[in-house]
Amino acid sequence: MAKLWGGRFTKETNKLVEEFTASISFDQKLALEDVEGSLAHVKMLGETGIIPLDDVDLITEGLLKIKSKIENGEMEYSVEHEDIHMNIEKQLIDLIGPAGGKLHTGRSRNDQVATDMHLYLNRKTKEMIRLVNSVQEALLLRAKDNVDTIIPGYTHLQRAQPVSFAHHLMAYFWMFERDKDRLQDSLKRVNWSPLGAGALAGTTFPIDRQRSAELLGFDTVYPNSIDAVSDRDFIVEFLSIGSLIMTHISRLSEEMVIWSSQEFQFIELDDSFCTGSSIMPQKKNPDVPELLRAKTGRVYGNLVSLLTVLKGLPLAYNKDMQEDKEGMFDTVETLEGSLQLLAPMIETMTVNKETMRKAVNQDFSNATDIADYLVTKGVAFRDAHEVIGKIVLYALQENKFLLDLKMEEFKHFSPLFEEDIYRVLSPEHVVGARESYGGTSQVQVKEQILLAEEKVLG
Repeated sequence: MAKLWGGRFTKETNKLVEEFTASISFDQKLALEDVEGSLAHVKMLGETGIIPLDDVDLITEGLLKIKSKIENGEMEYSVEHEDIHMNIEKQLIDLIGPAGGKLHTGRSRNDQVATDMHLYLNRKTKEMIRLVNSVQEALLLRAKDNVDTIIPGYTHLQRAQPVSFAHHLMAYFWMFERDKDRLQDSLKRVNWSPLGAGALAGTTFPIDRQRSAELLGFDTVYPNSIDAVSDRDFIVEFLSIGSLIMTHISRLSEEMVIWSSQEFQFIELDDSFCTGSSIMPQKKNPDVPELLRAKTGRVYGNLVSLLTVLKGLPLAYNKDMQEDKEGMFDTVETLEGSLQLLAPMIETMTVNKETMRKAVNQDFSNATDIADYLVTKGVAFRDAHEVIGKIVLYALQENKFLLDLKMEEFKHFSPLFEEDIYRVLSPEHVVGARESYGGTSQVQVKEQILLAEEKVLG
């Protein structure tokens, strides 16, 4: 069958070339966006008098029938017609006759595919914002239940200072808040219309690009036709933001894996998010957070892949740019699946508060508070730091923790110690004393939660 573009050619396309260069196997995901762009384009063509209104009505009717077939899963695609644009145009011509060929007036597949991807990422970015928000809601819910739950805080994966578990969870809330802000801000670049830029130089027809952009809900129009068809920055930006989101998902997943281990037992994941072993019946494996951690790599790969495709391309459109779609689709699907799993996994996990509380009684994470205690008595912090280091060394040698030391043992290191040191060293006091803005005290965490609720609930 003759190609829609085949007038200049004397030979049929080699079947291997046809299969190698065709993109319909994956760009059919843009089918609805392609129809949406075509409906706006043909309306504009009619309003500007470029094609007769009777043809506009006929083409519109045909496109709406094709849209219905796509939505009902009845659309058939052919590799012979290469991509989603040619497949839809061929079906339109078969459906309404030669008038279908007028749809392509004043545009090229180059600006058409760019338009499709802008529309697609507009829709998916808004969906991603909603999904990130749902994860934030889950974190907020668990944080509100655990303001008074105390957990060891870590640096270098070594116990550092006790913190409110709510405070720890809220750290992830703010990571996702920045992700959400980045997604929202990226819409400024996504919502540019390339439609009507043509192959690269514009068109001789008196089209109204602002009108077609308005019909599609775009905020603005690319002022340069070459840039319009060759720009993929908006996809790179989405992949970059997606990589950061997966970084945050991976970090939280790593903590869930650690916390749910026999060595920690800080949390227990719900059975519905774990699997067992085929040989060891006692096992409960945290497969979901492990896979979330692993899937981060494929999203990073998609970002690096597109950057590599674009880095040496001359202007304007090149066939290389066909490689922009599969990574984008894969990142969207990976993010959607990951975020949809993460929120309920957080909501359903069991927090072992007593285990956490026991842990903070069996470490030296309250040591800094002894130094602060001596500072309030007039000792320079560096001198106090040295004293506490000696106390910790002594306690380790005696196989004791700080709260196990008797008053005479404290006074051996400094006569400034009084009975109130035991209150100062209690985990509740250590946490509650950190009342600086953004600190882990219960008062500050509650204020933080109120601020977070404004972000999530508006």
